[in-house]
Formats: sequence, C-alpha cells, structure tokens
Amino acid sequence: MTYIPQKHLENLQQLVTPGKVVVIYGARRVGKTTLVKKYLEGTGAKVLFVDGDDVVVREYLQSQSINKLRDFVGDHSLLVVDEAQHIEKIGLNLKIIVDHIPTVQVIATGSSSFDLAKDVGEPLTGRRFVLTLFPLAQMEISNIESPHEIKANLESRLIYGSYPEIVTMRSNAGREEYLREIISSYLFKDILALEGVRHANKLIKLLQLLAFQIGKQVSLTEVGTQLGMSKNTVERYLDLLEKVFVIYRLRGFSRNLRKEITKNQRCYFLDTGIRNALIQNFNPLAIRNDLGELWENYIITERLKKREYLRQTANPYFWRTYDKKEVDLVEEQQGSLFGYEMKWKSLPPKPPRQWLASYPDAHYEVVHSENYLAFIQ
Repeated sequence: MTYIPQKHLENLQQLVTPGKVVVIYGARRVGKTTLVKKYLEGTGAKVLFVDGDDVVVREYLQSQSINKLRDFVGDHSLLVVDEAQHIEKIGLNLKIIVDHIPTVQVIATGSSSFDLAKDVGEPLTGRRFVLTLFPLAQMEISNIESPHEIKANLESRLIYGSYPEIVTMRSNAGREEYLREIISSYLFKDILALEGVRHANKLIKLLQLLAFQIGKQVSLTEVGTQLGMSKNTVERYLDLLEKVFVIYRLRGFSRNLRKEITKNQRCYFLDTGIRNALIQNFNPLAIRNDLGELWENYIITERLKKREYLRQTANPYFWRTYDKKEVDLVEEQQGSLFGYEMKWKSLPPKPPRQWLASYPDAHYEVVHSENYLAFIQ
C-alpha cells in the first residue's frame, strides 16, 4: 500500500525524549503502527517493539517490579508498546521505567483512550505527551494528489471517508466491503469490550440515530426515550463512543444564557465512511438528500484534524439561539471568536443578526466547496 506521509511523524520526532512517554491514541486501522514504524526508520535507537496482546509481554509490563522491568527493557534505548490498553496498570509501570531507567525513551499506542487514559493519566502526570491519530487528513492526502485530483476525489472523501486503505483503494465495491468489515470486526468489538456495555443492539440503534442527526442538537432525554434508555445511560454511551474514536461532540457556546442554547450537544462522526456504512447509504452526492449534513461533518472533522496535527489551541463550539439562529462552528482562540458556516455551494457571508449584535468583533466566514482547502490544510 502506498505510504501517505503522516503529519504526526514530525510531532513524534520532536516529542520522543528520555524520561517521557509519548502516548498515541487512535481507532484501529488509522495507521498508529505505521506511524511508529516510519518513525523508527529514521532513528538509530536500539528498539524493543512489543505487543500488548502478548501474554508474556503483559506479565512483565504489569508487574510493578523495578527489577523485572529493568530485565525486560535490557539495553534497549527505545521501548514501543503497541496496543498498550490491554496491559493492566500500564501507566504505573511505564512511570517506573522512565523514573528508574532515565536513558530510555517510550512510545505507547492504544485504540481506546478510555482504558489507556484511565491507566496512564494520573501516574504519568508531567511525564507524557499525547498524540491523537485520525483517519487520514486532507492535508496529508494532498501530498500525493494534484489539485485536479483533490477536486475529483472530494466526492469519494464524503462518501467513503479517509481510512488509509480506503484512500489507496480504487474499487468502490471494495471500499464498501472494507467499511462493513471495520464496523463488524473492530468498531463494535472495541466498544463492547468496555465496561458496562451490555446492549449491543441499542448501541447500534444509537449510532444510527446519531448518523441521521448530524448538525442537529442531540437531546439526551429524547434519545433515551426513543431507545428505551435512561438519560444517564445515553450520556455514558456517547462518552464511550467518543473515547473509542467513533464520534466527536461539540457543545454550545454562550455568553448570554437567556438567549443561547448550551445544554445540548452535536455529534459528528470522525469518519464519514463509517457514518455512511452504519446507515448503508453509499449513494453518489447527486442523488443524496443529506449532502449538507455530510459536508458539515466532513469540514468540522477535518478542522479537528488540522488543530491536532498542527498543535493549534482553540476551543470549538456550535452557537444556536432559542429562535433557531445558528453558526455551525465557533472557535475561541486567545479571547477572540471565529464563526464558520458550512455550505456546499458558494454563498455570500450572511451572519445571523443576533451573532453580530452579541459578538460584533467576531470573525465570520462561509466554508464551501470552492474555498474549503485553505480552512482544513
């Protein structure tokens, strides 16, 4: 498969240092192992590369024994632990390693930030860097595509998403089969492995419900009523879906609580191909009735990737008033506000009057299919 240069490779090269653990989160099949192996090609370190699925590896790396961990690492200068979420108390053990073997560098990868973050968060406070890896960003794909190819392939990005194998695959039938395989073999397997998730059928219905509500407020009470679940259970399931990198949530922005909605949230899929596979709709854009929702999902997710890969700090929200005036994406950066509306067709910017009245100094822009690349690259 053609290797598409990953933006996080540059970040990894800067962050891997003795005494620190670099944790790489991301869904299965997005290229975490590929990223690490590409990094290793450019380093002269003596590498110990292990898999958290291995029983022997787990015995050592959950031992909490300084001597056992020293023996395990040996004279290697770089330890890589793939699928680290399978190892109990991995964070505490990695802390022991970096504290007692000060020359060693450590990289850990995991497909569930729920399990791994729970174990590495507190023990590795001040000793870790976190990178999140997503399906390929357009800023990465652009390295192998000419301008006319980027334009020609936009429809494919919206319909089939941008998992690495999807991007390099030429057959639409093959893409559809691959996405179904990801859902059946990885997606639900990872989610159902998490604690307290017993209702697989309700989880599928929840995801399908979210797939039809892109860009709309998600009321936990209403969703719970539709699915026969409590509001708290819906919130917990959404939290798990976010932590296994299926969805991404935006909260409402407000500095005027009487007029602006903040308690609801909007859910977007981290890959449009996964979203379309869940509802079994791979129809071309010309005959779809959800093009606007797909476009909004695609742009907001690509913007998320850009912020992560370029290490840009911004607080993202949506904005909506009780009389239904809205801005799709609001970014708060260093005290300044930037509002963005996602429209497939090029339209002159026309911000809601309430937005202008409430935030007269805020930037406002319409992101459409003719100008979007500057926004996401």
